[in-house]
Amino acid sequence: MGRFGLSTRTSTFGLVALLCGTVLSGCSAPSLLITPVSGKRDLVETVLQRDSIWARDKIALIDVTGVIMNAPTPQLLGEGEHAVSYLLEQLAMARRDPKVRAVILRINSPGGSVVASELMYDEIRHFREAGKPVVAVMMDVAASGGYYIACACDEIVAQPSTVTGSIGVVMQLVDLSGTMEMIGIRSNAITSGDFKDAGSPFRALRDDERKLFQGIVDDMYGRFVKVVAEGRPNLDEAAVRELADGRVFTATQALEHGLIDRITIFREAIKQIRERIGAKRVQLVTYRRRTDYRPNYYALGPPNPPQQVNLIQLDVPLMSSAPRFMYLWAPGR
Repeated sequence: MGRFGLSTRTSTFGLVALLCGTVLSGCSAPSLLITPVSGKRDLVETVLQRDSIWARDKIALIDVTGVIMNAPTPQLLGEGEHAVSYLLEQLAMARRDPKVRAVILRINSPGGSVVASELMYDEIRHFREAGKPVVAVMMDVAASGGYYIACACDEIVAQPSTVTGSIGVVMQLVDLSGTMEMIGIRSNAITSGDFKDAGSPFRALRDDERKLFQGIVDDMYGRFVKVVAEGRPNLDEAAVRELADGRVFTATQALEHGLIDRITIFREAIKQIRERIGAKRVQLVTYRRRTDYRPNYYALGPPNPPQQVNLIQLDVPLMSSAPRFMYLWAPGR
């Protein structure tokens, strides 16, 4: 027992000596850095780029990424940001700061719900009343609801490889009646009217129900066409309707059809906005939660990317069986 105790003390001393020797010799060893952070969740400004230490004027960079929903983004451990609320919060900060001369709305989204797209569009239009220009800069995809939002801006710029367009509305319904019949399950709905359970996934869609939903889709489509025509003065509603059959366009095609104003890389877009506001030196700033980190203007990716199994994306908000009207480009969904 005595020898065992001596051996234990000796091996412990050896381990401590080894660790001390590693540290003193400058060798890389595993480390744990604990940094206290504020519990506040309000937004703070982060400078992403500064032309010089004398730069006072600011351009605010605001991102719209991922599927746009009028609800908090679902995450594995709790709820994420509410896309509309988050946009409004950032616009409010840019409006209050007299040094912010312009806003870049960087869009990387296939679109989303009709209501969320409309709310964002309205908030951007309202912000422009402050006299600060808003320039939409499209990234990988700015389709359907993403393009709808861009139409609220003073100018639309795309990257050379951007995909945009998809002007239109989709309502996706699921019919599980065949599967239910195979496994011997039947659904019975007691309703107060013929259309109360219209769109139910438990039975086939009737012709009169299809006509009803088509009317709603057509009405929302008309609103989309009007928004594009208002945002693109070189296009009237008839011209927009010729383009608005749901197809997507490359940046070159979109420019030819008048859906965007320019094609340029992001760095050049910043330079052109600086010239637009007549500022020689600017700071490019963004707004973030206190626990976030943004080292530069490429550091933000789409929040909560959908899970992917083989070629099928599992996007929880869109898998609901409830009918939903969408300004969304989602081929194969």
